[in-house]
Amino acid sequence: MEVSCGTVWNDCLEVIRENVGEENFSTWFKPIVPLRVEGDILTIQVPSQFFYEWLEEHYVPVLKKAIHTVLGPTGRLEYSVVVDSGNKQAPAVSVNYPINGTITNRRSGVNGSFGNDDYSPFTFKALNPQTVNSRLNPTYTFDNFVEGDCNRLARSAGLAVAKKPGVTSFNPLMLYGGVGVGKTHLVQAIGNEIKNNMPGKVALYIDQNDFTTQFLNALQNHKVQEFQNYYLQVDLLILDDVQFLAGREKTQEMFFHIFNQLHQSGKQIIMTSDCPPRDMKGFQERLLSRFKWGLTADLQEPDFETKLAIINRKMLADGIQIPTEVSEYLAYSVDTNLRDMEGVLNSLIFHATLLKKEIDLDLAKEVLKNIIKEIQSDVSVDFIQKTVAEYFKVDLDAMKGKVKKREIVIPRQVAMYFCKRFTQLTLALIGENFGGRDHSTVIHALESVEDMMKTDANFRSSVEELGKKLKLRVS
Repeated sequence: MEVSCGTVWNDCLEVIRENVGEENFSTWFKPIVPLRVEGDILTIQVPSQFFYEWLEEHYVPVLKKAIHTVLGPTGRLEYSVVVDSGNKQAPAVSVNYPINGTITNRRSGVNGSFGNDDYSPFTFKALNPQTVNSRLNPTYTFDNFVEGDCNRLARSAGLAVAKKPGVTSFNPLMLYGGVGVGKTHLVQAIGNEIKNNMPGKVALYIDQNDFTTQFLNALQNHKVQEFQNYYLQVDLLILDDVQFLAGREKTQEMFFHIFNQLHQSGKQIIMTSDCPPRDMKGFQERLLSRFKWGLTADLQEPDFETKLAIINRKMLADGIQIPTEVSEYLAYSVDTNLRDMEGVLNSLIFHATLLKKEIDLDLAKEVLKNIIKEIQSDVSVDFIQKTVAEYFKVDLDAMKGKVKKREIVIPRQVAMYFCKRFTQLTLALIGENFGGRDHSTVIHALESVEDMMKTDANFRSSVEELGKKLKLRVS
């Protein structure tokens, strides 16, 4: 009498139930569907590649015991797996798991033998977390990443991911921002934290260009499966500059499958971009939707205090202390990005060492003269104060004095802002020109102007218009 595949599988389930907990039984065995039984081969269908990878990693002995019990010592189990049921172009993958240790992948036609009877056909060449090249720069850590309002959310999310990779709701974690705002530093700090505290996990940092090059090489050499299998073993995948995948259809297709399977496996995915997913062009819609599954956080240009902290930390790391007036001068003079700032600091250290000089304001100005635009001497504090007072229609003496009315305070802060922008006076000297105020008051004024420019479009337009008037004088 012919036995149905359903009967055979139900008998197998009875054996399996005795050897695994009820929760694991419901999670990993109830979803399996028996397809057919031919002699001593039972074919079952599992819902995803992650599913069969989990079975082969955790339940091979149990499955073997069940098959041997029900079908005898020559019994074999065949999995039919649809890697991505949502992709019509991807055919189902049928893989045999023979008890005698020989594997056959029907799609690829590759055979291989293993001496260990417990070895699974789905096991790829294992990556050793201790020897794999993670591509992480060990100098990028949380300890030397300076936190500020410009990056606080991103850093907090990064710390949460570093403590529990793949477990938090921040998966994927997408960080975006302009050039030199610290994206690469932060994502590599996450990787280094995980690598140091969880040595059993495989962390991998790669930029888009290298990922694409590897994939194209795999295509040319007919090693796409090996390429994909390699990435599926990673516990933490960091892909830098993902925006450059735009328009690369085949590479996006591969990343889509890797993303899906890593995410289903509870592995952590981190990406950086120069813009949020909603602004990305040239991407498959299904890929963009996955980018939005976790947390998207931006890193902005650092404010004055953050720049100041970055400068001081960098110099202290090199064993150098610099005067406050120098660090303040650098923080406001280098207004491009943090990479440029680091280059300036390295240049300053080099000049000080070469010339055997202490780092002071004169040396800083000398080093920067080819980097920033020197402000002509005919732009004075008096001229700025007069121009700002006329623009806002306030009394010049009141603006320069101690009056604390809002209609006076705001023009005074704007005048201080332009004094720092268009003169080379220190903060202390600027304060002296506004009623003898100290440098901390000037710092507050500068930050207030920057904050109002971010939140008030009309105010920003006024400041930009004033800036144009003053630039006419220096041009």
